[in-house]
Amino acid sequence: MSNTHSTSQSQNSQKSQKSENAEQTHDTTRSETEDRRPTLMEVLREARSQLAELTGLVPETVSSFEQTEDGWSLEVEVMELARVPDTMSLMASYQVDLDPEGQLTGYRRVRRYERGRADARRGG
Repeated sequence: MSNTHSTSQSQNSQKSQKSENAEQTHDTTRSETEDRRPTLMEVLREARSQLAELTGLVPETVSSFEQTEDGWSLEVEVMELARVPDTMSLMASYQVDLDPEGQLTGYRRVRRYERGRADARRGG
């Protein structure tokens, strides 16, 4: 019987070690996931998705993108008003700011224009 008791203790000890190892692995995986920075494409997708959810406008393109001290800054083009012909549709550029994890922290419309109009040339 002492042999059975010893085997039972050994099995319980092994189970306890496996449980501890699983917890350590889970903690390591979780911290690696939490510490992982989003990729460039993840930031772009998330910015477009969050802007669409907040404004109800569908982003057509990202015309500028840069990493800043506070995270990310993008300029996103959206169609605000569809017209016929399409070249007369009213477009807008939105500046979108995100934190380092890719969560939207603010946005503002910086420009409105007709789709068919080019920017005016500046300078001489």
